Amino acid sequence: MVSSPAPPRDPARLARAIIWILLAVIVVGGVAWYAMFTAGRQQAVPPVPGSEQLVRADSHRLTTPSVEKAQLVEFLDFECPSCGSIHPVVEELKAEFGDRITFVHRHFPLSMHPNSGQAALAAEAAGQQGKYQEMANRLFETQPQWAGSQQSQAPLFRTYAAELGLDLSLYDAAVAEQRTEERVLADIADGKALGVSGTPTFFLNGEKLTPTTKADFRQKLADAVG
Repeated sequence: MVSSPAPPRDPARLARAIIWILLAVIVVGGVAWYAMFTAGRQQAVPPVPGSEQLVRADSHRLTTPSVEKAQLVEFLDFECPSCGSIHPVVEELKAEFGDRITFVHRHFPLSMHPNSGQAALAAEAAGQQGKYQEMANRLFETQPQWAGSQQSQAPLFRTYAAELGLDLSLYDAAVAEQRTEERVLADIADGKALGVSGTPTFFLNGEKLTPTTKADFRQKLADAVG
């Protein structure tokens, strides 16, 4: 039996097929190389310096937006007059932007203020019973009554705890506990590592923020959320 002859080859068609195969190999290889290159670059991008020190797992978050668009971290001293003056402004901004911005408090009591450390302990002790923000507000609202006193204001802060309905035995234990003091000292250490030297010091999305007026402060937050 005579086999059928093979069909004649079309040189032009073969050349086109080879070209298409080569192009496909080049494209696939290029895509794979680009993916590896960009993945390597993404892994090489360093984190924002100090970001791990701005907000800790146990930091006091005053707002919890469902979709966070920015973070405003404040290092504060409850006896600091400037902190007391700006507190109402921060409260207004918290009411306006709290659904988009996480407002965070960090302790930074200054040695020049004799009762600032005890005030921080009082706020921490209240926080252990879920009343940090209420105690912080009370301390700022009453600041003119106790700030600058050379006598310990711990008894006064204890009356605030009672007015807030706290369990005073637990409050007293928390104020006296070394763990509470260490919690405040950890905030101070983070602040110093970030270059904080005075209060209030704000960080907006990791960048130190120096608002000049209430309008300027509000505009910076508005810009941050878009």
